[in-house]
Amino acid sequence: MVEGWRGFLAISNRPRDHKLASAIADCGFYEFKRQLTYKCEWYGSKLVIADRFYPSSQICSHCGHQQKMPLHKRTYECSNCGLSADRDLNAAVNLENYVNK
Repeated sequence: MVEGWRGFLAISNRPRDHKLASAIADCGFYEFKRQLTYKCEWYGSKLVIADRFYPSSQICSHCGHQQKMPLHKRTYECSNCGLSADRDLNAAVNLENYVNK
């Protein structure tokens, strides 16, 4: 399981060699996005890209309350409505809601 997609996808945050990080980010994810874009056009789908800093794991998918959440916590517990859900599931629901806005 990948821990936190935002950090994983931000390749430039991973290696210490900034030139290498830049090359990986420019090459790898540009090509991935390019292929997703053309395949979505090919099949008549819509590609939605959430803002890099969208706090999907910090928002309650039930009531919309936002609270800070450390990376080591794997269960989201809303202090407003009491919802308890897996961190990744909660983030996935929030991203689905982001698309349907």
